Amino acid sequence: MRRVAWTGLAAAALLVGCAQAPKPLYHWGGYQDTVYEHLKGDGKSPEQQLQALAEAQQKAAATGAALPPGFRAHVGLLQLRLGRDAEARSQFEAEKAQFPESAPYIDSLLKRMDARKS
Repeated sequence: MRRVAWTGLAAAALLVGCAQAPKPLYHWGGYQDTVYEHLKGDGKSPEQQLQALAEAQQKAAATGAALPPGFRAHVGLLQLRLGRDAEARSQFEAEKAQFPESAPYIDSLLKRMDARKS
Protein backbone atom coordinates (compact mmCIF):
# COMPACT_ATOMS: atom_id res chain seq x y z
CA MET A 1 0.00 0.00 0.00
CA ARG A 2 2.86 2.39 0.83
CA ARG A 3 4.44 1.70 -2.52
CA VAL A 4 1.21 2.72 -4.32
CA ALA A 5 1.08 5.95 -2.32
CA TRP A 6 4.67 6.84 -3.20
CA THR A 7 4.12 5.98 -6.83
CA GLY A 8 1.05 8.19 -6.89
CA LEU A 9 2.94 11.08 -5.30
CA ALA A 10 5.81 10.68 -7.73
CA ALA A 11 3.43 10.69 -10.69
CA ALA A 12 1.66 13.80 -9.38
CA ALA A 13 4.98 15.60 -8.85
CA LEU A 14 6.07 14.70 -12.37
CA LEU A 15 2.85 16.06 -13.87
CA VAL A 16 3.07 19.29 -11.88
CA GLY A 17 6.68 19.72 -12.92
CA CYS A 18 5.74 19.40 -16.57
CA ALA A 19 2.91 21.93 -16.42
CA GLN A 20 3.40 24.95 -18.64
CA ALA A 21 3.12 28.48 -17.34
CA PRO A 22 0.00 30.28 -18.53
CA LYS A 23 0.37 32.48 -21.59
CA PRO A 24 0.61 36.19 -20.67
CA LEU A 25 -2.50 38.21 -21.34
CA TYR A 26 -0.59 41.05 -23.03
CA HIS A 27 2.71 41.56 -24.84
CA TRP A 28 4.44 44.20 -22.74
CA GLY A 29 7.77 44.23 -24.59
CA GLY A 30 9.63 47.41 -23.61
CA TYR A 31 6.43 49.40 -23.11
CA GLN A 32 6.80 49.84 -19.34
CA ASP A 33 10.42 50.97 -19.64
CA THR A 34 9.52 53.40 -22.42
CA VAL A 35 6.74 54.99 -20.36
CA TYR A 36 8.98 55.21 -17.30
CA GLU A 37 11.72 56.93 -19.29
CA HIS A 38 9.16 59.28 -20.80
CA LEU A 39 7.78 60.25 -17.40
CA LYS A 40 11.25 60.76 -15.95
CA GLY A 41 12.01 63.15 -18.80
CA ASP A 42 15.51 61.87 -19.43
CA GLY A 43 14.63 59.14 -21.85
CA LYS A 44 14.56 58.95 -25.59
CA SER A 45 13.02 61.51 -27.91
CA PRO A 46 9.36 61.05 -28.91
CA GLU A 47 10.50 59.78 -32.30
CA GLN A 48 12.82 57.20 -30.72
CA GLN A 49 10.05 56.12 -28.35
CA LEU A 50 7.67 55.69 -31.28
CA GLN A 51 10.27 53.54 -33.02
CA ALA A 52 10.68 51.31 -29.94
CA LEU A 53 6.90 51.03 -29.51
CA ALA A 54 6.43 50.20 -33.21
CA GLU A 55 8.90 47.34 -32.80
CA ALA A 56 7.03 46.09 -29.72
CA GLN A 57 3.77 46.30 -31.67
CA GLN A 58 5.25 44.25 -34.51
CA LYS A 59 6.48 41.59 -32.08
CA ALA A 60 3.05 41.43 -30.45
CA ALA A 61 1.39 41.03 -33.85
CA ALA A 62 3.87 38.31 -34.84
CA THR A 63 3.07 36.28 -31.74
CA GLY A 64 -0.65 37.00 -31.82
CA ALA A 65 -0.48 38.71 -28.42
CA ALA A 66 -2.62 41.69 -27.45
CA LEU A 67 -1.14 45.09 -26.69
CA PRO A 68 -1.44 46.16 -23.05
CA PRO A 69 -3.81 48.84 -21.75
CA GLY A 70 -2.47 52.33 -22.37
CA PHE A 71 -0.12 51.31 -25.18
CA ARG A 72 -2.09 53.01 -27.95
CA ALA A 73 -2.88 56.02 -25.76
CA HIS A 74 0.81 56.54 -25.10
CA VAL A 75 1.58 56.24 -28.80
CA GLY A 76 -1.17 58.82 -29.41
CA LEU A 77 0.36 61.22 -26.89
CA LEU A 78 3.74 60.88 -28.57
CA GLN A 79 2.15 61.50 -31.98
CA LEU A 80 0.44 64.57 -30.53
CA ARG A 81 3.76 65.91 -29.24
CA LEU A 82 5.10 65.63 -32.77
CA GLY A 83 2.11 67.49 -34.23
CA ARG A 84 0.62 64.42 -35.89
CA ASP A 85 -2.96 65.01 -34.80
CA ALA A 86 -4.61 62.58 -37.23
CA GLU A 87 -2.37 59.71 -36.12
CA ALA A 88 -2.91 60.64 -32.46
CA ARG A 89 -6.69 60.63 -32.90
CA SER A 90 -6.49 57.22 -34.59
CA GLN A 91 -4.47 55.78 -31.69
CA PHE A 92 -6.83 57.29 -29.11
CA GLU A 93 -9.87 55.83 -30.85
CA ALA A 94 -8.16 52.42 -31.08
CA GLU A 95 -7.37 52.53 -27.34
CA LYS A 96 -10.99 53.39 -26.54
CA ALA A 97 -12.27 50.59 -28.77
CA GLN A 98 -9.93 47.99 -27.23
CA PHE A 99 -10.46 49.16 -23.64
CA PRO A 100 -13.89 50.79 -23.26
CA GLU A 101 -13.15 51.59 -19.62
CA SER A 102 -10.61 54.14 -20.89
CA ALA A 103 -13.36 56.19 -22.58
CA PRO A 104 -13.52 59.02 -19.99
CA TYR A 105 -9.77 59.60 -20.20
CA ILE A 106 -9.59 59.24 -23.97
CA ASP A 107 -12.60 61.52 -24.45
CA SER A 108 -10.90 64.18 -22.30
CA LEU A 109 -7.77 63.91 -24.46
CA LEU A 110 -9.83 64.26 -27.62
CA LYS A 111 -11.67 67.30 -26.20
CA ARG A 112 -8.39 69.01 -25.33
CA MET A 113 -7.08 68.17 -28.76
CA ASP A 114 -10.14 69.71 -30.43
CA ALA A 115 -10.04 72.78 -28.17
CA ARG A 116 -6.40 73.35 -29.08
CA LYS A 117 -7.33 73.48 -32.77
CA SER A 118 -10.00 76.14 -32.35
